[in-house]
Amino acid sequence: MGDILHALPAVTALRAAHPEWFIGWAVEPQWRGLLAASCVKAISHEMPIVDRLHIVPAKDWGRHPLRAETIKDIRRTRHELRAARYDICVDLQGAVRSAVLGRWAHPKRLIGEEKPREWAARYLFDEQIPTTGTHVIEQAIEVTNAVAHEQLPVMLPWLPVSEAAERYCDASLAAFDGKPFVILNPGAGWGAKRWPTERYGEMARRFSEIGYGVVINSGPGEEMLATEVNATSGNIALPLSPALDGLIALMRRASLVIAGDTGPLHLASALGKPVVGIFGPTDPARNGPFGGAFRVLRHPESKRDHSRRAEPEAGLLTISPDEVWSAAMELFPDGR
Repeated sequence: MGDILHALPAVTALRAAHPEWFIGWAVEPQWRGLLAASCVKAISHEMPIVDRLHIVPAKDWGRHPLRAETIKDIRRTRHELRAARYDICVDLQGAVRSAVLGRWAHPKRLIGEEKPREWAARYLFDEQIPTTGTHVIEQAIEVTNAVAHEQLPVMLPWLPVSEAAERYCDASLAAFDGKPFVILNPGAGWGAKRWPTERYGEMARRFSEIGYGVVINSGPGEEMLATEVNATSGNIALPLSPALDGLIALMRRASLVIAGDTGPLHLASALGKPVVGIFGPTDPARNGPFGGAFRVLRHPESKRDHSRRAEPEAGLLTISPDEVWSAAMELFPDGR
């Protein structure tokens, strides 16, 4: 989710600058809801971000590489990408896998960053674009400028609106009776990035005491984390596990979002919501909230490390509930 959300501002700017261009996007199936396809419209905009989605279940291919269905699906994808006859392919992920997909499309130009996330990917690019920005969103804009032949603005991405998701939010939030609410997201991609659940529970209690509703969001497989947070809060929060369109709608209504380095944090930031990011082994200067109102907490001795460790990183554990609360209160307009 984070990779797509970090690429979306650049593609939104490209679409806004060139509405007549045909734009396609290769995406894993679970994230198709982030892109304004024909079934939904981007808020305040009549055009979708992309004209065509290419559904690429690459992670599933990796789990079952020799399965007949995998081989058949890879052939389908290669044929579909080539048949689209794209003039240009832009790799904004900087991975070997995404660069290979670009090659499959046989574009006239395959463009990527000079120093991509995975260094080997650069050798698949026809053009390597040097970037100077620190944040991945800035880097994506710089790469996309090479396609537009102009300086594109940094703008909030267009994200879809779903009427079904709005009804889901109306029903789910009815218990709050219209009062403002915050979202706590205890999950993250791996354990080293997860702030302890009992500390999220403390946040829930504090917000409840000043009159805010509290939603605990959990993604697939994270339901137990939400249960633990709610238990430590005294069961005063509302645990929800919405589908992606429901999460987008929920984030739009929230007053504040508190999370670690995970997709929902980046979604809230992309929607312009105030966020408090709790970071440990990943670098918020490169991957943290971008634009809008935010506060990032990270111990100065935390080292950048993408090892999939199960236990919270030591620096992350030094961040106290009092620090998170102070950061949150700085973001509230009423100063409470």
